[in-house]
Amino acid sequence: MKYYLIAGEASGDLHASNLMRALKAADTQADFRFLGGDLMQQVGGTLVKHYREMAFMGFIPVLMNLRTILRNMELCKEDIRNYRPDVVILVDYPGFNLKIAQYVKTQLHLPVHYYISPKIWAWKQYRIKAFRKYVDHIYSILPFEPAFFRKLNYEVDYVGNPSVDSVTAYRENHPIDRMSFYRMNRLEEKSIIALLAGSRRQEIKDNLPVMLRVAARYPEYQAVIGGAPGIEPDYYAPYLQGYDAHLVFGQTYPLLSHSRVALVTSGTATLETALFRVPQVVCYKVIGGKLANFVFEHFFHTPYISLVNLIAGREVVQELFGARFSEEQIEAELSRILHDTDYRSAMLQGYDDIIRELGSAGASARTASLIVKRIRP
Repeated sequence: MKYYLIAGEASGDLHASNLMRALKAADTQADFRFLGGDLMQQVGGTLVKHYREMAFMGFIPVLMNLRTILRNMELCKEDIRNYRPDVVILVDYPGFNLKIAQYVKTQLHLPVHYYISPKIWAWKQYRIKAFRKYVDHIYSILPFEPAFFRKLNYEVDYVGNPSVDSVTAYRENHPIDRMSFYRMNRLEEKSIIALLAGSRRQEIKDNLPVMLRVAARYPEYQAVIGGAPGIEPDYYAPYLQGYDAHLVFGQTYPLLSHSRVALVTSGTATLETALFRVPQVVCYKVIGGKLANFVFEHFFHTPYISLVNLIAGREVVQELFGARFSEEQIEAELSRILHDTDYRSAMLQGYDDIIRELGSAGASARTASLIVKRIRP
């Protein structure tokens, strides 16, 4: 059967690539076309557009690149129309994907399945109307989502979390011992503070300088930056000047495996850090300071921004954003993690609760099985 997938950023590329492998296992005749990235391309099929040309975040970048976004959308619609897939599989990336869903459902009358639901439980709950009209099935990856959607009279399938799959597969198939990792990256014989500053240029620009300044206050540790997929090393170079920090690419999991603590922007990385049981500080610069916190508290429908706390249903890690984002507060939280044994242990216990809540690996296989069963003639 023919599958058309759309993933608009690095995490979507990762999870979509694992889903594609599972689809190939469930359907030996699987043929793929997709908007995505290098990991999806490694699985096979035809890459129509790389997510590097699609990932625009925030009002101003979207406005400035509106012509490119609209051109990508028209290209995608035409390509789906010509390919005539058996199913279109959308992976997160709601601003783009829901418009594609509308076109595919109303103009082409093809099945639309959504893997990794947009976070409408946080904001933009009005999008449920688009899901009801244009999406046949949603495959949820967060354990609290089915109850949320049920309240909105929409049933979804909880399939488990693909980050559990990715971390489990890494541990089983690609373990790198500490000495090999240090030697490969020419690291010093010091414990590591991992810096995961986001996957987009704007996130890196906003967060990495502060992370570096805080990490530099701990000379007994070495700062190691997990380079984002799709971001060239030269982009990081200006930020590294004057700092004794290291930059590694394609090694986020090995980095987390050997880190003592991490500074992490909000997103999938916070959950992956928890799955590796690395204590973390969630720090995310938001323009507006106190105003940003006010907007979050009064207009969002969730008390947390990190997946760790959302899944736990309580504060396991500190979320330093808006008015709380400062070198002083990040340093204070980092110091507490490094020096307060009881505090560190409580965070790790919270991680263990989350890991149990997420369940076993197999999200990709479960999703692939449901998709094939539902579209097979």
